[in-house]
Amino acid sequence: MKVLLESDWLELRRRHSERVDPWIKAYQDRRARRATHPVHDFLFTYYRTNRQVLSRWRPSANMALQGEAARAFLEDGRYEETELGVSLDASRMSAGERERLRWACSLIEAARTRPPRFNCFGLHEWAMVYRTERPRHEKTPLRLSAREIEAVVEGNSIRCSHFDAFRFFTPAATPLNELQPGRDGRLANEQFGCVHFNMDLYRLSYKLSPWIGSELIRDCFALALAARELDMRASPYDLSEYGYEPIRIETVEGREQYARAQQEIHQAGQPLAERLLAECRWLESRWRTVERSPAAAD
Repeated sequence: MKVLLESDWLELRRRHSERVDPWIKAYQDRRARRATHPVHDFLFTYYRTNRQVLSRWRPSANMALQGEAARAFLEDGRYEETELGVSLDASRMSAGERERLRWACSLIEAARTRPPRFNCFGLHEWAMVYRTERPRHEKTPLRLSAREIEAVVEGNSIRCSHFDAFRFFTPAATPLNELQPGRDGRLANEQFGCVHFNMDLYRLSYKLSPWIGSELIRDCFALALAARELDMRASPYDLSEYGYEPIRIETVEGREQYARAQQEIHQAGQPLAERLLAECRWLESRWRTVERSPAAAD
């Protein structure tokens, strides 16, 4: 257990707000103006981010907070006060939360057993607009004609391993994918070369709040934002209005550029996955200790 003085954890809270507030305020400002952003809004809408969860700093489960200000956390029944300070009480995790934690661990561990693949070139976004009159981002123009998009899709191998991307393929593009990933096959298909799976580290950590510390959730959000930017820059959409230069994966140079950026996302995601596993395993060890205690048996 890491014991933090009041001044130390208050500084962590200040730094957290300094990092996340610009993201949240920018999103709130767009909503007030009824404006949209095809890159950044995705993290709030698709992931259904509760802005309070992202903005409010919470300690990780292995932290004990000292000082009078820490007692405010006791308003949430999942916290307790001990001789070390105020901390989360892992024994108060619900059965559903424990199952969600086990699923996150098993998914990450399964993905780490297979080598990362860097040859998809972001073609999933192209498969989502292939031979359709209603692309997903209808308010964002395409930078290529329908015929040019068809030529790119039909002239390349589609290798999407991520179900939550594959399920948005158009009916015409679905049979072109080398894999046919399903919801129940995620343990067999996910791998860390996938930009979307690295983005999902945010979803996995966010859905375990408050049991996972806010600093990790914030860092996963930042990675997801970088991954989303890569995802959309390599798409057939024209994002020049938002200041993004396209990665032209329809060219050899563009595919090489995408693969390099994809490897950078992979490298950034590995320590976050390790941190998430460590926090989950610590929580699991805590509640198993409680379950084995004589008091629990009584």
